[in-house]
Amino acid sequence: MDAILFYAAAGLALLSALVVIGQKNPIYSAFALIVTLCSLAVIFGLLGSPFIAALQVIVYAGAIMVLFLFVLMLLNVRSEADAPGRGTRTLGAVAVALVALLVARAGAVLVRAEPGPAPAFDASTRRMAEILFSPQFLYVFEATSILILAALVGAIALAKKDV
Repeated sequence: MDAILFYAAAGLALLSALVVIGQKNPIYSAFALIVTLCSLAVIFGLLGSPFIAALQVIVYAGAIMVLFLFVLMLLNVRSEADAPGRGTRTLGAVAVALVALLVARAGAVLVRAEPGPAPAFDASTRRMAEILFSPQFLYVFEATSILILAALVGAIALAKKDV
């Protein structure tokens, strides 16, 4: 059952990620990104890391995407002009091919699946906290927060109307 749920979440993540890059309306693209992030949270949950799955939903699908939508609406971004082209058809063909490969792979895995011990993978909350808050990643964490703050200030500066 875990394999079926994994492949369903992976397929949903793949399709919604393709919608993110293929959508002309940025608001719809942001909503598709929320679907992608939530399906990744399901995958994290299946890997035995419920804390990271919850963080994925709360931080990324919640806070960061609210910030993205706030900036999109603050800038009053319009959708792209409808120009005839092959981009959407090509993207659709690639999506269908990738989903077909995913389904074929899922079928092959389910046919030869044998019960046995799971590989050693420590995604516990304690281990993730030890890694993230170690001195090795402290500066990366701080640099990321400064980068997000600079992006927010830049978005506000772009949205400010000259009076």
